[in-house]
Amino acid sequence: MIRILLVDDHKIFTEGLSSILASEPNISVEGECQTAQQVVDFLNNNAVDVVLLDINLGKDSGLDICKYISEHYSSTRVIAISMYNEESFITKMLKNGASGYILKNTGRDELLKAIRIVHEGQTYQSAEVMDIIVKGLSRQKQQEHNIYQLRFTRREKEILELIAKGHTTKEIASILFISEKTVETHRSNLLAKFDVKNVVGMLKMAIEYGYVN
Repeated sequence: MIRILLVDDHKIFTEGLSSILASEPNISVEGECQTAQQVVDFLNNNAVDVVLLDINLGKDSGLDICKYISEHYSSTRVIAISMYNEESFITKMLKNGASGYILKNTGRDELLKAIRIVHEGQTYQSAEVMDIIVKGLSRQKQQEHNIYQLRFTRREKEILELIAKGHTTKEIASILFISEKTVETHRSNLLAKFDVKNVVGMLKMAIEYGYVN
């Protein structure tokens, strides 16, 4: 018997899922929760095998709940069931311990398939979710390739190295005998090339990809 906990802030949705699963002889819906606290209280007093968990729970975060379950109940598997088909939500949920990710437009057969596969200790993502993940990885590889191919002017290299050494704009201007405005212009160009919003992010990438020591 696969014991299920349904978690969604819309009770009508959990009731609908419960109705779908009720006809399955080897599946038992043990409870329905709408908030993070309800999940914590329920799991403290009940054992379940699989949690069907929405990401958006109103003021609560399904991401945090997923992490809590994976850290405190290692034998309980989490399947994210969400309307969000964005790569960032998918990867964050998987990183927080989810064993599966399916969308709310998933049909009954695929839902049951996901539950059974995850219960067996494997992972499951719907075809649409896998397509999103693959496209995201491809895009990430292309971005990394582009970062490795960055080209800098001699002055940009000098300023990048001085920034990495902790020098301020005023100090860099003095060292290179240029105006502070010119330093700021080069700094802005560097941020644009690394496609980041601040110096911390730029230095992290510059070090990671070997542009500075």
